[in-house]
Amino acid sequence: MDDFTPQYEERTYDLSQLTSVWYVVTPFNEDGGAAHTFLSFGFADSTFVAISVEARREVNEPYSLWRGLVRAYEVIYVVGEERDLIGTRAVHRGNNVLLYPIRAEPAQARALFIDMLERANALRERPEFYNTLTNNCMTSILRHVNTLIDPPIGWGPRILLPAYSDEIALRRGLLDTDLPLDEARRRFLINDLAIRHANDPDFSLRIRGMEGSS
Repeated sequence: MDDFTPQYEERTYDLSQLTSVWYVVTPFNEDGGAAHTFLSFGFADSTFVAISVEARREVNEPYSLWRGLVRAYEVIYVVGEERDLIGTRAVHRGNNVLLYPIRAEPAQARALFIDMLERANALRERPEFYNTLTNNCMTSILRHVNTLIDPPIGWGPRILLPAYSDEIALRRGLLDTDLPLDEARRRFLINDLAIRHANDPDFSLRIRGMEGSS
């Protein structure tokens, strides 16, 4: 995707209005377990803020799983609109995107949001190297989520292969659905909705099958 307009905005959010958490899984292909994962947070006014932990790349620097093992990148937290973070993957890249609701009380959602932003700010002062296995999108989410659940989720193959992480989340009761895994994956695949509503100002509501203001 080469046609885009860089734009950064400063926004203020009322944490008392944070009401929901969503788990995004984007498999790199249909056959393997590699995937990108991130979280999105919903507010009472129907706005959403996505937070994605990524490898920080320089201009024209490609991403490589192998380079991620040898301190080629730093860790960065990307905070943005779902139309950017989800739309880039579902619409422009053609990756499958699964958008799962998470079972969380508002207080838990706020604690998770704050914990992620505190680490994002800490990285400005104490940068960390990205690592494909030990310091990536999935391990970072796990670090944050484990501060809120007991017992914590342990290390295992499903962590190294994040495309299967929804299975762990479902088994632990973190996904807000009673559907079996295969049905949940079909239910929460949002590509068709994302493509249909790519330019809709109510993109975040539309991909959830909700009515917008327009």
